Amino acid sequence: MADSTVRETTSRRLHPDLCLAPDPRLEWHWNFFQWGLLMFPLMPTIGIIPIILAMLSIWQQQYRQMIQLPLNRALGILSLLLIVSASFAEKPGEAFLGLFNLLPLFACFVALRQLIQTPAQLRRIAWIFAIASIPAIILGFGQILGGWASPQWVLSLFAWVMEAEGRPPGRMSSIFMYANILAAYLLIVLTLSLGLWLDTYKTWREDRTLRQQWLLLLLAVIIIGDVGALVFTSSRNVWGVAILACLAFALHIGWKWLVLGVTTAAGIVLWASFGPTLGRDSLRRIVPGYFWRRLSGEMYSPPPVAELRTSQWQFTLEMARDRPLFGWGLRNFSPLYEAQTQVWLGHPHNLFFMFLAEMGIPAFLLFCGIVGWILARAILLLRIWSNSPRVQWHQNSSILFTYLVTFGSLILFNLLDVTIFDFRINFLGYIILSAICGVTYRYRMVLEGRG
Repeated sequence: MADSTVRETTSRRLHPDLCLAPDPRLEWHWNFFQWGLLMFPLMPTIGIIPIILAMLSIWQQQYRQMIQLPLNRALGILSLLLIVSASFAEKPGEAFLGLFNLLPLFACFVALRQLIQTPAQLRRIAWIFAIASIPAIILGFGQILGGWASPQWVLSLFAWVMEAEGRPPGRMSSIFMYANILAAYLLIVLTLSLGLWLDTYKTWREDRTLRQQWLLLLLAVIIIGDVGALVFTSSRNVWGVAILACLAFALHIGWKWLVLGVTTAAGIVLWASFGPTLGRDSLRRIVPGYFWRRLSGEMYSPPPVAELRTSQWQFTLEMARDRPLFGWGLRNFSPLYEAQTQVWLGHPHNLFFMFLAEMGIPAFLLFCGIVGWILARAILLLRIWSNSPRVQWHQNSSILFTYLVTFGSLILFNLLDVTIFDFRINFLGYIILSAICGVTYRYRMVLEGRG
């Protein structure tokens, strides 16, 4: 028994990257987090319970250490600015309610960066994302192809509702409240699954075992399911971002033939959708109408002026100009926009314009600075790992690159939409960011040239 403990301790010290929970004190926290994350997409009200228990315990154990970190202090200052903004909001009740979309997630982020600190954990989390998406994909296809719908008791127990033929009708939404939200979830899963497939493919080339072949096959099935489901969401935003993500992976691994193929296919579809008359009609005979009619806007009637994104963005910029210091308060866009246009919209279809108008310029710049600092440090670490002669570090660069592409894809998606109001997507985004931050924090000596 003693020998086993010694061997385990020695393994943690000599090979920390191979240990899923490098800190023995956080072993059960890591296990609770994994089980919660596996259940969370399908059953958020149940899956969040073990995650919250793990986060609270981490705060209890490492409170003094966490509050000393500069990044966490910056989050504390941002939280205070948001509370002040809510106090001076046009509608304080809405603003204080909006704080629940941010402040609890800040606390989870601080705890998760302590828990997730190794590339091995990044791979495990990515696998959990991929496996957990299978039920949502199956239910989505059943919804569109079989007219599946969920009974009322499912809504009460699992906090999701599935309407026959999707929401809006004809667009897959699965267990999410709207097709675009499902599309954002599938975008996260697709990018992580693509990165895992490439990572597993590299391993398979060196170790062609049956296990690696089955893993490649499973990931391929999940990727195909993700792509098929993304098509049925009819989300133009995600289609474009997914293509850019694929190009990023192709450029990263040097598959120039794939870059050429993807860009050629995308160019043909775009020409069929928006190109001049010359050649467009011929391409429309080749490209399925589902794609070019959706991209060109011919599938649906033109929206009213008040529902155009440009109208919403102009309104948010005017809001920011009128109250630049503390903004109008979180969740205040909708009532203010409705008062002026008599049209209710849940958000202005751009997260950054919305935050600029509702937070105020100081809080907005601090928020962007915190996220930008995390990503910049991660990109620097990625560059060091990619150029490192150490085999393990070079292998780790692929999974870190995958997480950067995933979070970057979410940022691009939120340039034309807003996911913060869906708790699942919002929380999953913070998990991705905290994982990136945790790994770069652990390897901070490498970034500082001391490792």
